[in-house]
Amino acid sequence: MTHDKEPVRQRLIGEATRLFADRGFESTSVQEIVAAAGVTKGAMYHYFDSKDDLLHEIYGRVLRMQMERLTLLADGPGPVAERLHAAAADVVLTTVENLDDSKIFFRSMHLLAPDTRKSVRAERRRYHERFRDLVTEGQREGVFRADTPAEMVVDFFFGSVHHLGTWYSAEGALSGAEVGEHFADLLLTSLRPK
Repeated sequence: MTHDKEPVRQRLIGEATRLFADRGFESTSVQEIVAAAGVTKGAMYHYFDSKDDLLHEIYGRVLRMQMERLTLLADGPGPVAERLHAAAADVVLTTVENLDDSKIFFRSMHLLAPDTRKSVRAERRRYHERFRDLVTEGQREGVFRADTPAEMVVDFFFGSVHHLGTWYSAEGALSGAEVGEHFADLLLTSLRPK
């Protein structure tokens, strides 16, 4: 698909992602985004209310995709330990596959307007709560140790996931899927009853 035939909205997201990754959110102007995408400011404002809105969408589309996948895995068949392992491996893989989007977002989230920031936090909280429900389910069943609060387990795990952007490289020794398996193994090992 050529750049010109790509839908305008996707072109704007793609160019904004590239520019924010290269130059930073604050240092990138709306004019630079529209020039790179080959559209007018009017075209951009047809799809996005602001540069904030564009940043929100860059991360929002990753989070929506991750939420859909988590819901399928969490609600799927099989023992809770297998479902949690699959969910943990998946969130690492999808974060690595969308590393620019995640890095941009975590580096720039504090620059968002308060309402947008609040909305994003609520979206992330819903994801974390669904993940936490799997931990709680396993604790109730006695499959996972219950002496560590599920909330603490989730915070610890996602602290590591959010840190991926600082060290993971596609050229490194491990693929995203392999890193995901290691993270999931570490999580399940930490939950094993004493």
